[in-house]
Amino acid sequence: MQDTGRTARRLESYVQGAWRAGQGEGKPLANAATGEVHAYIGSDGLDFAGALDWGREVGGAALRSHTVHERALMLKSVGLKLMEMKDEFHAESLATGATPKDAWPDIDGGIGTLLTFASHARRELPNAKVIPEGAIEPLSRDGSFVGQHILVPMRGIAIHINAFNFPVWGMLEKIAPALIAGMPCLVKPASSTAYVTELVVRRIIEMGILPDGALQLVCGGVGDMLNHVTGQDVVTFTGSATTGRKLKSHPAIVENSVRFTMEADSLNATILGPDAGPDTPEFDLFIREVHREMTSKAGQKCTAIRRIIVPKALEDAVIAALSERLAKTPAGLPDRPDTRLGALASVADRDGVREKIAEIAREAEIVFGDPDKVEVVSGDAEKGAFLNPVLLRCADPMNAVAPHEVEAFGPVATVMGYDGLDQAIALTMKGKGSLVSSVFTNDTDVAAELVLGVAPFHGRVMLGNRDSAKSSTGHGSPLAPLVHGGPGRAGGGEEMGGMRGVKHFMMRTAVQGTPRLLSSVTGNWVPGAPAEHGTHPFRKSLAELRIGDQLITESRLITEEDVEHFAHFTGDTFYAHMNSAAAKANPFFEDRVAHGYLIASFAAGLFVQPDPGPVLANYGVDNLRFLTPVYFGDSLRVQLTCKQINPREGTVYGEVRWDCRVTNQKDEVVAQYDVLTMVAKSWPLPEED
Repeated sequence: MQDTGRTARRLESYVQGAWRAGQGEGKPLANAATGEVHAYIGSDGLDFAGALDWGREVGGAALRSHTVHERALMLKSVGLKLMEMKDEFHAESLATGATPKDAWPDIDGGIGTLLTFASHARRELPNAKVIPEGAIEPLSRDGSFVGQHILVPMRGIAIHINAFNFPVWGMLEKIAPALIAGMPCLVKPASSTAYVTELVVRRIIEMGILPDGALQLVCGGVGDMLNHVTGQDVVTFTGSATTGRKLKSHPAIVENSVRFTMEADSLNATILGPDAGPDTPEFDLFIREVHREMTSKAGQKCTAIRRIIVPKALEDAVIAALSERLAKTPAGLPDRPDTRLGALASVADRDGVREKIAEIAREAEIVFGDPDKVEVVSGDAEKGAFLNPVLLRCADPMNAVAPHEVEAFGPVATVMGYDGLDQAIALTMKGKGSLVSSVFTNDTDVAAELVLGVAPFHGRVMLGNRDSAKSSTGHGSPLAPLVHGGPGRAGGGEEMGGMRGVKHFMMRTAVQGTPRLLSSVTGNWVPGAPAEHGTHPFRKSLAELRIGDQLITESRLITEEDVEHFAHFTGDTFYAHMNSAAAKANPFFEDRVAHGYLIASFAAGLFVQPDPGPVLANYGVDNLRFLTPVYFGDSLRVQLTCKQINPREGTVYGEVRWDCRVTNQKDEVVAQYDVLTMVAKSWPLPEED
């Protein structure tokens, strides 16, 4: 792998709608594997206050003019186009020292995360600009005053200060939820690998899919940027805890109560269960996982395993098995097929890891590897940022400090033995909070005890055993639907987590008022708000249907014959429906009662309009509750109200949520639920070409 003949490019920032180079030549950035100058970086002279204002005023307004689904579809389009370009990003990523296998989670995984957010947003959030959250809260006895929480986009800009080890994923996993929420982003990548981020942003800007101001990029230092943050802005940071604390305590962030989330140093642990001896599949899985986490991206991952917690009786077996695998992991140029361990991101990183190893070694012994001697199968061991794996063993981990507090951010980990599960849990706690822990066991009791013990100190716990060997995503893989973050030392943040991540960039506000006014704010019908009667709502397409369109049905008498037939036809002969004496002995019933599902079925028979029309399908019910028993001789009536209309982009139909209220002859509510249907946007449906 050579940079010979290649001209190092000057990285630019994309701010205020244009690509701009900072003043001067910029700082040189080296190819991690060869030491050759790969790029120059610098942001001196940029107008950071102007960039923030541009994002807030231009990007924010443009994003808020779209619905959640429209913003999600923009990201889907961006993600699909990025996937077509990924070979270009992989080629650029080689300069970071990462092998193609190591770059896959960063590039392909980052794009996949973007697409996952786009998919989940369209599936889980309404196609609207305001997101109602939670149930309606009655605030008066007569229902004339109610309240509900809503989520709306904040009016600031999300500033994402990212780490060097994941220049693509680190950006995409942060901008995805922010942009879906309707908040513009300014990305500041770590300098050493910023050339990969800059290339990806260039391609995104060239697509012309995102509105102006939605995405900006600063390559270089942040200058006085944080002086200009407001209470409507959000700052996210990934990196060292020391730097994170400085940023978090910045006067403007403190004074304006700026939302700040941090993902920082993390001495992640993995625990081998006492049942997982060398003759078990779990032992082999454990060794493979530790080896992978030590060597993937040369150990420069925030989720990498740093502490290997094993039963004391298995320490020697674990060290022997790990050493055997580590010995078969040659370091070298990342594009060579015989390389199994790429370079660290910089020579400075390598020197820093050596210093940290020395600190840990004061309380532990090196049992594999020599941090001061580098052997490579290709490349120059001195010019490239290479470091062979180093495995340590701490004989007294309960009284040691450095193995639990010093992070050597490279292919380095420490084995430590435990006596009993309580001690294993105590050892994980000594890390003072981590992003992830993993447990390898096939014993259900061991799994339960360890997870409950370590969960308060970890953002994620991965369970590994023989049953998930082929399907597990592994210890070190953050996933878009799950929280990525951790308490304490790990920063206290919660990134991703599906739509939880989106809500971090939105304001939750409690709105109180009459049902009519609250319905106008949320776009959802609220009980007590005006309703319209006339044409059966099922005869209306989305173009005609309105929130509050309502049907009140005729009544239907419930007879003993109905219940008997339903019981024998379905096979549901539960005693409360069939035996009067047994039903009366039940504290909930006065006599035999109708089946709950019979009530729901009869309700459908009352409100359904049977002719072909705009309602295309019923795809479920939500929040079904049976509130009052129904006895023989009771009469049922249904009030069906259009509650929410959620048109799907790019389709001929949308989703309609109906409020279904079933009452008896005393006007008591016997059942309440939401009916979910697919309804045509227009009727008849347009003919296919």
